[in-house]
Amino acid sequence: MRKEETPTTLPLYEEKITEAVDRLSQSVVTVDTTNAKTFRFSPAPNGGAGSGVIVKRQGYIITNNHVIEGASRIEIGLRDGRSFSGKVVGRDAQTDTALIRVEGYDLPAAQLGDSERLRVGQIAIAIGNTLGLPGGPTVSVGVISAIGRPLPGADFIFEGLIQTDASINPGNSGGPLADLDGKVVGINTAMIPYAQGVGFALPINTVKRTVDQLIERGRVIRPWLGISGVAVNSTIARRYNLPTELGVMIVEVVPHSPAYDAGLRVGDILSRIGPLNITKMTDILVALSKLSIGDVVGILLVRSKGSYRTSLRLLQAPDQISH
Repeated sequence: MRKEETPTTLPLYEEKITEAVDRLSQSVVTVDTTNAKTFRFSPAPNGGAGSGVIVKRQGYIITNNHVIEGASRIEIGLRDGRSFSGKVVGRDAQTDTALIRVEGYDLPAAQLGDSERLRVGQIAIAIGNTLGLPGGPTVSVGVISAIGRPLPGADFIFEGLIQTDASINPGNSGGPLADLDGKVVGINTAMIPYAQGVGFALPINTVKRTVDQLIERGRVIRPWLGISGVAVNSTIARRYNLPTELGVMIVEVVPHSPAYDAGLRVGDILSRIGPLNITKMTDILVALSKLSIGDVVGILLVRSKGSYRTSLRLLQAPDQISH
C-alpha cells in the first residue's frame, strides 16, 4: 500500500510572504462610496470602490483622497464581514491622503514601517480591493523599483513617491504597500495606464505626518518659504555664467515672506535647507515636509561665486490662515 504523502513546508521566501499577508490582511478594508449627482432635478447616485488600511485601533483608517472625494456616503468593510459607516476626519489633496473614522474599537491596526529605510530592489507586497472583486483582498508581489519618483500628470504637487512593479489596479488605491515583515511602507495611490508594472505609493512617513495633523486639526498646515525658482543644470549655468551647476536659482521672492526677511534675493542659488541638499524645486517640498511651523532652519546659498549662510523661521502660508 502506497504511503500517503504529507504536505511539505513552504520555502522560506514564500513563508515570509504568506506570513506578512496573514499579518496585514486583517487590517485592509474595502472603501465603498456613494456620490449623489443630480440629473434634471432627480438624484442619481453613483459609486466607487477603493481600499484602506486601519492605522489605529480606535477606528482610524487611511485611504486616498481621490477615493472619497465628493462622496456623500462611505461604507467600510472589514475582512471579518463587519461593515461600518465612515466619517471623513480630514483630507489632504496635496498628498492624496484621507483619514476616515468608524465607530468601532479594538480594530486590527496595521504596523507601520519606515519608508526612509527602503532600498531599491527589496520585496514589496501590495494588498487591496482590486476591481472590487468579492472574496477578500487581492495580493500582488514585486519589488521597490525606485524611490523619490514624481507622478506623471498628477494634479497634486507632492513628489517623492515609491515606484513598484507589484500590480496596482483600480480598487487598490488607498491600500497598503508592505515589506516582508508585513509592515506598511506606503499607501498605494496610482498606476499608469498602458504601462507594464509601473505603480506608485505614498511613502508611509509622509502619510504619518499628514495623519497626525488631520487628527489634531482636521487639515494639514505646511510651512512656507515664499520663493519661486528653477533647477540649475549645465545649460542654465553656462547661459547665465553661474558658479555652480547644482541648486535652485531663485527667480522670485515674495515681499515680507520668511525668505525675504532672511535676506534671500532673486539670483541666489539655494543649495541646502537644514541637512538636505537642494537640486530641484521638489527637494524644497521634501525638506519642508519634514519641518513644522515655527521651526528655525539653516539655509545655504551660493551668491556672487561664494557661499552664504543664513537661517529663517518657517511661517504658515498666507492662503492656509483661517480668517
